[in-house]
Amino acid sequence: MELHGTSSVNERGVLEIGGCTVDDLAATYGTPLILYDVEQIRERIRAYRKSLLSFQVPYVLAYASKAFSCKAMCRLANEEAMWLDVVSGGELHTALAADFPPERIYMHGNNKSSDELEYAIMSGIHHIVIDNFDEIDRLVEILRKRNTSMRVVLRITPGVDAHTHEFITTGTQDSKFGFDLFSGQADEAASLVLKQEHLILIGLHMHIGSQIFEADGFHIASERMAQLYSRIKVNCDTLEWFNMGGGLGIRYTKEDRLPPLEQAVKGLIEGAKRAFERVGLALPKLMIEPGRSIVAEAGTTIYRVGSRKSVPNVRDYIAIDGGMTDNPRLALYGAVYEACIANRMFDESKQTVSVAGKCCESGDMILWDALLPEPHPGDLLAVSCTGAYNYSMASNYNRLPRPAVVFVERGEARLVIRRETYSDVCSLDL
Repeated sequence: MELHGTSSVNERGVLEIGGCTVDDLAATYGTPLILYDVEQIRERIRAYRKSLLSFQVPYVLAYASKAFSCKAMCRLANEEAMWLDVVSGGELHTALAADFPPERIYMHGNNKSSDELEYAIMSGIHHIVIDNFDEIDRLVEILRKRNTSMRVVLRITPGVDAHTHEFITTGTQDSKFGFDLFSGQADEAASLVLKQEHLILIGLHMHIGSQIFEADGFHIASERMAQLYSRIKVNCDTLEWFNMGGGLGIRYTKEDRLPPLEQAVKGLIEGAKRAFERVGLALPKLMIEPGRSIVAEAGTTIYRVGSRKSVPNVRDYIAIDGGMTDNPRLALYGAVYEACIANRMFDESKQTVSVAGKCCESGDMILWDALLPEPHPGDLLAVSCTGAYNYSMASNYNRLPRPAVVFVERGEARLVIRRETYSDVCSLDL
């Protein structure tokens, strides 16, 4: 397993993250346990900011909180002066509970309820990203009753295949998100919004997918968005933002080939600049909303090895005390990870095993055919790059409690989400 951030191995052959040894953390907080390397998160945010500043363009850097949301993460994003992208009333509530400034929050979502829209308006967030025609009607009705107005951005599907898994590709024409560019929906939506006295159109948004390694898709999408922007700008003095979304990939395994962050950001900005120059406009204020690429590599999940099973001439299995309840990504779209035996880092990796979760589901697997030291019951298995879409997608399948989450930084460990208890699991039952 490749070590990330502040990870290292101590003289006992035990993995350390953020200056804390994982065996001590497992003894204190139990397993499964999700650890976040706070220093690595901060460094990633600052690397984005440094890259953006080097191009001397107006920009806003936002954190896509769907990747991992809790009060501690919202506070960390606020400490780093980021904006916050929320996609539900629950994510908005979490941000506000963490005292995140509402003027740096905006709301996404393809089916925001009237209650969520009201909550967003009452909270004083900066803007709402409109996703469909029904939402325009609901939002106008709410604003009219309150005799107030709201800044809005239109989400556009630019018809670009970002070459990611079909479940995480969001910018193609056949998508549940946004206004279709090619059928005329996008122009129609802009025209409709501009007629509403309670809506203030400030920008356009796109998001072409996730885990993207190449900038080509962004370049094509930017060309199409710039043309739309220029058409709308003729009749809209308030238009000033271009949100390019997120989606830059991270290195889950050594097979993943991706450019350095600085090079990736350079590709995005240069492509956007060229696109707007071609339509005779200066580059609008750019917004970029990374999520996965901020937190994924900073997260490591620690499991305890339990039972073993050998199927002669077929496969060797080991089972852990977590699984698809805390990491459903392999079951959802075949995600691949790397792992190590965290309490025996000096041992030679010479056995190929597949790592199974403890759920009553054949698809409950974490790793297929991983090369590890021979695992023993009680060993600690560390799975890297689990900081994005792991805890945020966690469930109570089989009535398993969700794991604890701990932030580690400079030798200090801080519990930020406590482990659920059996009482928690049935606390809503009547």
